[in-house]
Amino acid sequence: MSTEPTVQPPAPGKKVNRIGLEPIAYRGGKTTLCAGCGHNAITERLIESFFELGVDPTQVIKLSGIGCSSKAPAYFLNSAHGFNSVHGRMPSIATGAVVANRKTIAVGISGDGDSGAIGIGQFVHLMRRNLPIVYVIEDNGCYGLTKGQFSPTADLGSTLKSGVVNDLPPIDTCALAIELGASFVARSFSGDTKQLKAILKAAISHRGTAMIDVISPCVTFNDHEGSTKSYSYVKDHDEPLADVSFIPYFEEVNVEYDPGATTEVMLHSGSRIRLTKMAEDYRPTDKMNALRLLHETMSRGEYATGILYIEPDKQDFIDLLGIVDEPLASLPETRTRPGKTALDEIMESFR
Repeated sequence: MSTEPTVQPPAPGKKVNRIGLEPIAYRGGKTTLCAGCGHNAITERLIESFFELGVDPTQVIKLSGIGCSSKAPAYFLNSAHGFNSVHGRMPSIATGAVVANRKTIAVGISGDGDSGAIGIGQFVHLMRRNLPIVYVIEDNGCYGLTKGQFSPTADLGSTLKSGVVNDLPPIDTCALAIELGASFVARSFSGDTKQLKAILKAAISHRGTAMIDVISPCVTFNDHEGSTKSYSYVKDHDEPLADVSFIPYFEEVNVEYDPGATTEVMLHSGSRIRLTKMAEDYRPTDKMNALRLLHETMSRGEYATGILYIEPDKQDFIDLLGIVDEPLASLPETRTRPGKTALDEIMESFR
């Protein structure tokens, strides 16, 4: 007798995606974050992206560290696997999980303190390995769980609600990720629904480390005049690089554009990212150009948003290791523990 679960057909008129699931299958628990928190908007975009791409939630693993941002995995994909790790140590758990089962889709939700302070050593090595993971930093420039102190991404000269001025330069996680070897780096704003969802869809379809720094205002501690991570400041200082469009492989669309108006990047799955030029002729495959742009916009007190850098053909960590397709836990002992003959051959080679 089959042990496969019986999938009930949706009721007439119900909205379903390409694998027959309704939007509710992609939701999680009720949020306990502050009303208006930018992190909630990011969660909504993740729910929409996974639903519209038709990803099976049971094939996803959600990982996080500690902080307001790290509560997010409880709020989407209830039927996905989840793990809330020690503060700053999520990359280690993610690496183990993806190596153990290369077919899982890993989503790591972190914060600017989780990744930029206690976890920065782990962040550095994850970026250089190009592990297949969607790594979202929910960046509010403060520690929301401990009363709003400055985090490592707080901008020089920004102020707390108490009037204290930040006198330390910020860590730019996007510049760091590009320099270290991540193959997909983007920045967005939680209030930009269209751009953020397009970036998340592209990141989910990318094979390699997709690091997205999402400026996500903290309405309780960092949304006041003097903050450079507030809703009003980001809206006034957002510099979009291009209008991002994502076309999944199963929805091929042919659209005519004026020559030179659009850059198209093909991902390994056959999906496409189309960047329609705006203020400048930006090339997302040029690493040095991306770093220059980040430096220039930061010096003007602005945020460059969009897909900053992408290297779609770079070998990912799992392929580099030569990991088999099957989950490692399912392999028989004969494939994981070489016999005496194999050991004898190894020992003989050292004589």
